[in-house]
Amino acid sequence: MTDALCRDCASVVSAERCDACGSDRVARHDELRALSIAHLDCDAFYAQIEKRDDPSIAAKPVIVGGGHRGVVSTCCYVARAFGVRSAMPMFKALKLCPQAVVVKPNMAKYVAVGKQVREAMLELTPLVQPLSIDEAFMDLTGTEALHCGPPAKTLIALQNRIEATLDITVSIGLSFNKFLAKTASDLDKPRGFSVIGKADALDFLAPRGVGTLPGVGPAGVASLERAGFRRIGDIRTAGIKAMIAKFGDWGMHLYRLSIADDPRVVDPEGERKSVSAETTFFADVADHAALEDILWSLCEKVSMRARAGETAGRSITLKLRRADFRIITRRRTLGEPTLLAHRLFETGRALLAGEPPGVAYRLIGIGLSDLADAGDADKGDLMDTETPRRAAAEAAIAKARAKFGRSAVVTGRSLKTEEGKDDPKPS
Repeated sequence: MTDALCRDCASVVSAERCDACGSDRVARHDELRALSIAHLDCDAFYAQIEKRDDPSIAAKPVIVGGGHRGVVSTCCYVARAFGVRSAMPMFKALKLCPQAVVVKPNMAKYVAVGKQVREAMLELTPLVQPLSIDEAFMDLTGTEALHCGPPAKTLIALQNRIEATLDITVSIGLSFNKFLAKTASDLDKPRGFSVIGKADALDFLAPRGVGTLPGVGPAGVASLERAGFRRIGDIRTAGIKAMIAKFGDWGMHLYRLSIADDPRVVDPEGERKSVSAETTFFADVADHAALEDILWSLCEKVSMRARAGETAGRSITLKLRRADFRIITRRRTLGEPTLLAHRLFETGRALLAGEPPGVAYRLIGIGLSDLADAGDADKGDLMDTETPRRAAAEAAIAKARAKFGRSAVVTGRSLKTEEGKDDPKPS
């Protein structure tokens, strides 16, 4: 008999509607009570928060992103109906949806709400692995006695509690491994609750395009399709030996995913390997001074994200994409971890200065890697007393912005680039 739970009150359902509350929002699946790996994803996160905080735009198409030369960070589902998508150039988004309300990102506010969502998840299980500020994996294996019910019921209650207390919605995918849980969370957005079980996994995967597989981007799709693999079922039919012969280790990895084999565990320590931000330009930029102005804005955002995650990094990477789409990366490792925008910028500017003048770029990015605890960052030494002073100053600025908004404290360089500046893609 198929198990069923009401998605509004989490009661056991024996008919088409919930006997307890009358809702017709019912989660049904033969393995509903047996699955415990989940992926939670906030729906159109930035745009939801902006609509929540400004009721006057609640029914309007909303785009969160930069100015005319910037890109779309995210957009609400109304805007998506017009064809607007994340990472789309702003000029193109506004051609598709000229009536959209454009809101500049407020990362401090989004990070704060993301922390509240994270805390709600951690109340249910310590096995929470964040992927970004608005999505995470959860492993609720063995929590039935603690929460007086199967993980599915616990997750439905979590979904409803987040909506009631934070006034945002989330979608949840439930399965037996991370790959399928994340796939499931995208099936019924927004406010979705989707389940993929062991018995139906292979039939579910077979007809789906190879781009469904994690890590297979447009270039990977093109490569697979040229070799005759359009659907996931094609990979499974070919077999592991053929996939290894054609694609090596990557082929073996894809074959395992095609048979729903994903051995990765939910690892709270495997949260992230880097903190970064980047932006794509509407018009290519060759002037180094203009690039530096944009770079400073990105450094501030990376610093804020690192601070919110209580992390720092020893290595700083500058990323550039030329007009011919060639990607250039330059990296420098510091003597100690940092999360300071100033140190990010000084290092990034020095790396940029090493590039030949006059070359036009369509993208610039900056990132921190070799991550460490924020408490170990920016200590300085007897020969470097300036870094601790800058650390204290930036901490004070961050505190003021968290309380009063980004515009509460604006640096001279930020003022210089405020008009027409580019905002980074989410990362």
